[in-house]
Amino acid sequence: MDLKEEHLLGNFIRQHWYYQSKAKAVNALLNDISPSCILDVGAGSGYFSRHLLDTTAAKSAYCVDISYPHDWDEEHAGKTIHFRKSAEQVDADLVLFMDVLEHVEDDLSLLKDYMRKSSKGTLVLISVPAFQCLWSGHDVFLGHQRRYTLEGLQSVVRAAGLQIHSGSYYFALVAPIALLTRSLNKTPEDPQIARSQLQLHHPATNAFLKILCEFELPLIRFNRFAGLTAFVLAEKVSS
Repeated sequence: MDLKEEHLLGNFIRQHWYYQSKAKAVNALLNDISPSCILDVGAGSGYFSRHLLDTTAAKSAYCVDISYPHDWDEEHAGKTIHFRKSAEQVDADLVLFMDVLEHVEDDLSLLKDYMRKSSKGTLVLISVPAFQCLWSGHDVFLGHQRRYTLEGLQSVVRAAGLQIHSGSYYFALVAPIALLTRSLNKTPEDPQIARSQLQLHHPATNAFLKILCEFELPLIRFNRFAGLTAFVLAEKVSS
């Protein structure tokens, strides 16, 4: 999760259609998997860790982000979240990379590095922005290096030595809206000019977009064709 977007949305982020829908997608992809400890890489405010602490039996979470000014701990729903600038070794059974790999030049090295710190049997859930044709000032503003196809993301995951459980796209029904919007706006290459497309919406617009995503959610595991986001759930199978 990008702290730049949290600064833009403020407390409204908890009601924003995009984040609410993505959090529900995480639950749908994990299905009946209930982690004990979560490692959230590039966690920002810890939005997804907080969501999983609320909706699963997870007892604790480690949120790691190089942008944190210092290390600290918080209590959430009677459970502990450890915010850390780095992590050498964490005994987590679920590792999240929620919109992280697209920010680094060498995505494979980052993934391999965290897999070396993880135990055999650790599950890894990854989300990335999908399709280079959707590249826009939104990506420039957030400092993205690339967007992915599902096949491209899966290639990186396999190269990191992980076994893939599932891979799919999400936000297919809102993708045409995003494609139209971005095609009408020239992509600013200057990060000082580029802006995020996430914004505060009228409540009716926010509700409509949430309904579109809710309609799509039951089919998320079967969508290997189109969407704004690509997801992969994988597992570390070797020591």
